[in-house]
Amino acid sequence: MAETIYNGKAFKFGDDISTDHIAPGRLFHLRTNLPELAKHVLEDADPEFAQKVQKGDFVVAGNNFGLGSSREHAPTIIKMAGVSAVLAKSFARIFYRNAINVGLPVLICDTDLIDEGDQLEVDLAGGTIKDVTKGIELTFSPLPDAMITILNDGGLVAHIEKNKGFKFD
Repeated sequence: MAETIYNGKAFKFGDDISTDHIAPGRLFHLRTNLPELAKHVLEDADPEFAQKVQKGDFVVAGNNFGLGSSREHAPTIIKMAGVSAVLAKSFARIFYRNAINVGLPVLICDTDLIDEGDQLEVDLAGGTIKDVTKGIELTFSPLPDAMITILNDGGLVAHIEKNKGFKFD
């Protein structure tokens, strides 16, 4: 069975977090050194984020997360930083697509009740977000099995390489 439940702490951001906020344009020269670029992930939105985030944590945002230029390295460095999923009210279309392609779960949900530091349990297949800190449960449309398979394989390219094409159990 594919992994579908994630636990971690919420890091809260507002609306219109752009790919420049995620992967600062002034660090363009690091795009061929993604581990180094990941040390600067989201630093234009929160200068200390990369130092505070731990494996399994969540980025929680408002509307239009990932707007701006199509930088595939933006969702890649979020994933490399250890973030298990991004939860937002809405996503820029190309960011959403790039995130799935690199194996980063992106969930469309109402994030108003989630605060910075809340402990969350997210069930991708069940469509639930338990805010353990507040004792509340939020819902989102569960991810289809095919999408969970792609995410667990590490993204679309990894899925195709693993299966020598598209294959879903």
